Amino acid sequence: MSESITYTIIQRKYRALLKSCKNLVSAEDVRLVRKAFDTAMSSEVNVKGVTEEELVRLMDIGMIITSEIGLGRTSIICLVLRRVVESGGLKIEQVKAVFGDKVAQILSGLHDISRIYATHRVVDSDNFRKLLLSFAEDVRVQLIFLAEKLYDLRHADGLCPEQQRELARETSYIYIPFAHRLGLYNIKSEMEDRALRYSEPEVYKEISLKLEGSREAREKYINEFIAPIVEEFNNRGVKFKVKWRTKTIASILNKMRKKQVEFEEIYDIFAVRFILESSGAEEKADCWRAYSIVADKYTPNPQRLRDWISVPKSNGYESLQTTVLGPKNRWVEVQIRTERMDEVAEKGFAAHWKYKGGSSDKAIEEWLTELREILESSDVGAVDMLDDIKINLQDKEVHVFTPAGDLKTLPAGATLLDFAYAIHTGVGSRCVGGKVNQRNETLRYVLKNGDQVAILTSNNQQPSADWLNIAITSKARNKIRQFLTEHSRAQATLGKEMLARRFKNWKLELTDEVIHRLQQHYKYKFAIDLYQAIAEEKLDMAGIKEFITKPKEEERAATTPREEVQVMPTRPISEDVLLIDRNVDNVVYKFAQCCNPVFGDDIIGFVSIGQGIKIHRAECKNALDLQRRYPYRIVQAAWTKAGSTSYQTVLSIVGREDAGMVTKITEVISKDPKISLRGLSINSSEGLFDGQITVLVSDTDHLAQLISRLKRIQGVIRVYRQDSVKE
Repeated sequence: MSESITYTIIQRKYRALLKSCKNLVSAEDVRLVRKAFDTAMSSEVNVKGVTEEELVRLMDIGMIITSEIGLGRTSIICLVLRRVVESGGLKIEQVKAVFGDKVAQILSGLHDISRIYATHRVVDSDNFRKLLLSFAEDVRVQLIFLAEKLYDLRHADGLCPEQQRELARETSYIYIPFAHRLGLYNIKSEMEDRALRYSEPEVYKEISLKLEGSREAREKYINEFIAPIVEEFNNRGVKFKVKWRTKTIASILNKMRKKQVEFEEIYDIFAVRFILESSGAEEKADCWRAYSIVADKYTPNPQRLRDWISVPKSNGYESLQTTVLGPKNRWVEVQIRTERMDEVAEKGFAAHWKYKGGSSDKAIEEWLTELREILESSDVGAVDMLDDIKINLQDKEVHVFTPAGDLKTLPAGATLLDFAYAIHTGVGSRCVGGKVNQRNETLRYVLKNGDQVAILTSNNQQPSADWLNIAITSKARNKIRQFLTEHSRAQATLGKEMLARRFKNWKLELTDEVIHRLQQHYKYKFAIDLYQAIAEEKLDMAGIKEFITKPKEEERAATTPREEVQVMPTRPISEDVLLIDRNVDNVVYKFAQCCNPVFGDDIIGFVSIGQGIKIHRAECKNALDLQRRYPYRIVQAAWTKAGSTSYQTVLSIVGREDAGMVTKITEVISKDPKISLRGLSINSSEGLFDGQITVLVSDTDHLAQLISRLKRIQGVIRVYRQDSVKE
């Protein structure tokens, strides 16, 4: 390409770029943009040589930024200056002096993202996408970054096949979810198709040819399909607009693979949308009247009706969606909504993102909504409002790197100690400090986005109670508490053994009554605390002996009469399924209703007052509390044989709201003759349900099979036994 032709192309693209900027309205604005271009091309700062071809590339990216994303003057200046800043030809301080603080801030953010991306580009997790989304203070950093990647994808034909596949892989892992999260759905769809084109060229070509070959027939069919509906709408005076769209090649392929069908068997390659002119109280009625007209013309599939008008989605999405059998026995997807509903569905992209699959939070939704309104605004001054828009995700999370480059995401406010436990419990328990960005830091150091952290450990280190004031993550705090509890139990066991040996040497009997008196005297609520104090030598053994051997009447401590335990004889052990303590022949026992033990569970016995022995599951929260408070009333219990007894247990079940859920649950249970259903209750709220199922089962293996079958019911999210860890 000759120099004159290149110059002409640059001039044309430059004028088009200036015209596309929404907020480029004054001579000063144009002067600043022109100065940015001149600065970038200046021999003084352009030390690595920005060629004319690269300048053409910059202006093409600029057109994506302005016309497809909706950014303006500031972003163009940053795009143009980025290369010379990163090459070292221009300092951030110089940029700030000429172009202002905002341009300098965005360029600094772009430099940081480039650095992290270059170092960790193989990271393909959602955490990396979160980092890109939340790293910089100004959203234009992420949007400019995305525009550059879209340009590279559009011009990937010149790359070798291996480079194309690598770009497609990165696009699928990072850029597509990134565009989706930002609500840029046109860009997202284009990226999906282009990524497929390079990752699976043969498949892409095959579907593309089939779509192209069937386009004329498809348009003819759609016109044939909508004609009778349009005629009836007009006859009844319904004011409406009709739209239709063909799914992207990537979307069609995804559906083919999901349903395991051929291209010709995909019935919803296109969708028809009827948008009604209606408002206020008439909206719902008008939509149902329109649905009635469609259903009169074509037979609807009742299983494909989605009524988001009577009960809108929690994000505000409203629409009637159905699938009808059109001419030539072909299924067609039909959407019916009002102009307001359509605007919410199309422009309320945060809500649409949540509806299409995601868990989102209010902060992100509000930010995305505000961003989209600004980007789509026709007001020339609206883009300037971006100065005041920041991504507040860093208020929620912080993203840091291990020395190997692995990314870890932790809650905002997390400390170096939290990071250590995130690596591994053993690392956390032995952590003595660390190096953050090559600087020594203590356990209390609060992590920042982009930090690179190396943990220092010592075999002599162990968690202390003070660590609970440092750690904020649930994992770290739970592991610290677990260590402290286990340490306390170990110390208590040691203390109990020490006390028993001393009493044996003193020729004294160590009874529950003695322990109870010592607790009262030394003011320990729990026996385990008394034992631990003995192990840690907080109590003097001579003092203990003096207290125990002096007459009771001299004791000033309160002496509450010890509760008597009534243990009544029952049937012989040989006929029972439980063995209660090796030293007890016959006892009355009951299964605790708080945890409902089933044959096969790990169990313990608790000597209750007047009710014999209560059998608890070992993991029952009440049992754990009883072991701590009354260790002298805990007895060993074990199963002897299964027998023919059935055991009652209660299951909790959670899932997506479905009118037929009760039927599905009862069908699963009724198919097993060994299970008896004793009770079922279901409560629904905001599209979800939770319920309780009371059943009789023979053992834990049988119960596990039932839970597994219930989990396989479509719509069920979680099933677990009450008083157990939720699965």
